[in-house]
Amino acid sequence: MVEKVALNPFEIAQRQLDEAAKILGLDRGMHELLRWPMREIHVRIPVRMDDGSVRVFEGFRVQYNWARGPCKGGIRFHRGDR
Repeated sequence: MVEKVALNPFEIAQRQLDEAAKILGLDRGMHELLRWPMREIHVRIPVRMDDGSVRVFEGFRVQYNWARGPCKGGIRFHRGDR
């Protein structure tokens, strides 16, 4: 029987970065700089729904490197009903 394993996109991306860094012979310090975000912003927004209930939605933004100027991209939201 084949066991189902949950895929973690972040871990997959980090493994790909590790392999690329190895192939390129990337300096260890630069590799670490690229591997982890410089800033993470997390928010929770309560919203009163049409039926009167309140749901909390989560948003986040991750910025890895702003060396070339301001980071671009939108805010990502996740359903708050975990």
